[in-house]
Amino acid sequence: MQKRGGAYYKDDGPGDDIPDNLDDIPDAQPRPEPLHRFANRPYVVLGKAYEPYSSLRPHQERGVASWYGKKFHGQKTSIGEPYDMFSMTAAHPTLAIPSYVRVTSVGNGKSVVVRVTDRGPFHADRVIDLSYAAAHRLGYVDNGSTLVEVESILPEGATTMSYAQVMPAPRPARAVGAAEERDEIELLAAKLGLNTGSAPSLVAEATLPAPPRVASTGSTAATDGGVFLQLGAFASADNAETLRSHLQRELDWLNEGIQIAAGGGMHRVHLGPYPSRADAEKVAERIRLALGYRPTFVAR
Repeated sequence: MQKRGGAYYKDDGPGDDIPDNLDDIPDAQPRPEPLHRFANRPYVVLGKAYEPYSSLRPHQERGVASWYGKKFHGQKTSIGEPYDMFSMTAAHPTLAIPSYVRVTSVGNGKSVVVRVTDRGPFHADRVIDLSYAAAHRLGYVDNGSTLVEVESILPEGATTMSYAQVMPAPRPARAVGAAEERDEIELLAAKLGLNTGSAPSLVAEATLPAPPRVASTGSTAATDGGVFLQLGAFASADNAETLRSHLQRELDWLNEGIQIAAGGGMHRVHLGPYPSRADAEKVAERIRLALGYRPTFVAR
């Protein structure tokens, strides 16, 4: 067994024992697959709206890649499969799940083909998170991150395939009155130009006045009142849980628990509670400095 160091995230890394055949792990093999029913819906994280691809299409970008390892090995990804740090996979904010991309290191020219199975990274300075095995093949495990080029790979026949799509739920009538601060789901709807035929499950949540109930929590104060920071909102409970896991590794300095509050068919990722808006503002600014995006404020 080999032993290797290096990690991008605090308390993460490759683990104590690394397989001797790490260099022999093959690239992911692109093949036609139905898209995941829930993982490709629009969502909001830290006030930023994301609209994932709902079909396979050409895609190219250049940016910083990071990697994640033992801390998340075995945890559920957005596609519902457990994360395997020794397989050739990746997380991306908007590429269709599942899909395939070639990732090439700008510095050394090495490249790998990975299968996109997860969402993230939610950081203004990074474009993709690779598995430990993929990062090892590109030669940046010890550095934690590197500049890469990402290019989608369309499996043979993909351009003519019909993929599984989400059937939208009926949109309820809009409630009378509006909150002092607009819900970030409503902001997403406006930004994406959504109508009753486009992702209405997201639009509808902004119209429901009932307060959310806490479905799961990382804090014993989940039912307390106060000011919360809203980090994200999803129609899928699994995607909300995935975001919570991602932010726990990116914001490992947090003292408060990250909670998931469910209500009206939505799953909101909250941080808090804080006794005052001023206390929440301090944490929100620190999150902005760390990730490049600022969360919104909600009262419960």
